[in-house]
Amino acid sequence: MFADFDLVMEKLATKNLWDFPGGVHPHGYKTLSNTSPIANVSLPEKLYIPVKQHIGVDSELIVNVGDYVKAGQALTQSHSPFAVPIHASSSGKVVDISNHVAAHASGLSEKTVVIELDGLDAQYELHPLLDYTKYEKTDIVEAICQAGISGMGGAGFPTHLKSNSNKPVEFLIINGVECEPYISADDRLMREHAWQIRQGIDVLVHLLAPKQVIIAVEDNKPDALETMSIACQQQENYQVVSIPTKYPAGGEKQLIQVLTSREVPSNGLPIDVGCLMYNVGTCFAIADAIIEGKPLTKRVVTLTGKALNKPQNVWALIGTPVSHLLKHAEYSPTEQTYPRIIMGGPMMGFTLSSVQVPVVKTTNCLLSPSEGELPNIEDERACIRCSACADACPVSLLPQQMFWYSKAKEYETAEEYNLFDCIECGACAYVCPSEIPLVHYYRIAKSEISQQKIEKEKAEKAKIRFETRNDRLLKEKKAREEKHRLAAEARQQAMKSDTNAKDKIAAALARAKAKKAAQHADADTSVVPADTKVDDKKAKIAAAIARASAKKAAAAKKTTQNTSENAPTSTNVNAETPEVKAKNNESESAEDKKKAKIAAAIARAKAKKAKAKETKNNDE
Repeated sequence: MFADFDLVMEKLATKNLWDFPGGVHPHGYKTLSNTSPIANVSLPEKLYIPVKQHIGVDSELIVNVGDYVKAGQALTQSHSPFAVPIHASSSGKVVDISNHVAAHASGLSEKTVVIELDGLDAQYELHPLLDYTKYEKTDIVEAICQAGISGMGGAGFPTHLKSNSNKPVEFLIINGVECEPYISADDRLMREHAWQIRQGIDVLVHLLAPKQVIIAVEDNKPDALETMSIACQQQENYQVVSIPTKYPAGGEKQLIQVLTSREVPSNGLPIDVGCLMYNVGTCFAIADAIIEGKPLTKRVVTLTGKALNKPQNVWALIGTPVSHLLKHAEYSPTEQTYPRIIMGGPMMGFTLSSVQVPVVKTTNCLLSPSEGELPNIEDERACIRCSACADACPVSLLPQQMFWYSKAKEYETAEEYNLFDCIECGACAYVCPSEIPLVHYYRIAKSEISQQKIEKEKAEKAKIRFETRNDRLLKEKKAREEKHRLAAEARQQAMKSDTNAKDKIAAALARAKAKKAAQHADADTSVVPADTKVDDKKAKIAAAIARASAKKAAAAKKTTQNTSENAPTSTNVNAETPEVKAKNNESESAEDKKKAKIAAAIARAKAKKAKAKETKNNDE
């Protein structure tokens, strides 16, 4: 059960704050860089601006190689709420869009826009919201998004998402602690630009309507504490609070615990306990975006370490190569046995693989330690099980066990020891007498586990797509079968209800057959087979022969009759009379004609039969 609002306000008034477990007190080395004002740096020859510089998704490029761009001009855009655009930090020509070494511990490359500067620093058209209180809150949130602002304390979470919370906010916490050694960027920013930070806080108050605003500053920054108190003295619900110097008091969860005694759940967010937190650098960028209309194109970077002859804080353009800043601070490589540049502080930073790495939105420090100033990774020795790491852990974890299982790649067991609750503050590595880079092992393990989860999610999605497709095809098949079944039942029902249906169907089939037969008959008429023609010819020849034979027989009969008439009269009683002979001749002539007709009929029948056979063969 965390403290309620009234108890928190009482504690703040009496300056009797809470504490968090563990923590360490490393030497600060702040005075190396915080004694001089923030300096400007000359323009580099080229800017290397990574497309993605925040937690979330990539944006889409809207420029091409050869385009001329001005300072503040957007280079990307996206409709995703988890993306923010990047902008050209100065004017020049886009000469390349390719992979370039990234500001990451892995040293891998990522898509980068390379701009060759023209030295003019021409500015793109700005659109400030001077009287932002007259605008809709959604317009203000959109302006913050389009300005490309993400958390500048190191996390890089898109600011517009945090500023669009629908949950009630009790405490708006402004983080000016900057607890890590060497880094003094926020310290100098608060000293020199307290009023603009206050303007950014005012914008957030307008959007979130919190009950109380708490500006937290470590007690080792008295000048920053004073300037912020003066800037906020006119606001009754703004309270500047000094907190004890202890690392990592600037961690989000630790600072909330110090100020309110509320503990953020393991998988929760600060809003779950009624709090929201912003870095002072983020507030400065919000004021720039809303009051001035300027997108995020530069930030304060601490250049420090005993290998630099002129350590200081500078305004660095986003995309400036580290080599250009080191040259400005007069980097002396002779102070190191081998070149070593750390981006970030000694506790949470990482060693760069190349000095061509560009400054990004989360870059707050470049540390160049001299020989012996910081321990080397090569000095790692075996763990002696002293438990000093567990005593220093501000999250009350067991770093020793997490180290063993992470190194052995037994990731499931490492997760059981709450590996992902580790904030990677480096307190465990700082106190380790064996100088084991514990955070290094944790980061590798987290990366491997995250990659395995991504692959598993991809496999699960592919499986779901496959099963969904099979289910869809099966449903479509069943739907077709059901449709056919219903159609068949409808036809059967129609046949039962209509008594003449069968007759109609039979008549339709008969008409179809008749039509088909007529089509075949037409085809047979147009093309007569050769065999049929031969049979017809034979029949005609046979008929002609039959007629000729009948004609010859008739002629012979007539000749015989004439001879008989001319011969002497016989007294034979059996002799035929002329009438009898004529009848006989007529009878024979009729019989011959009949035979001829029969022969012709047979011939025609044969021809017809042959034709019918041919038609049948064609049909088959």
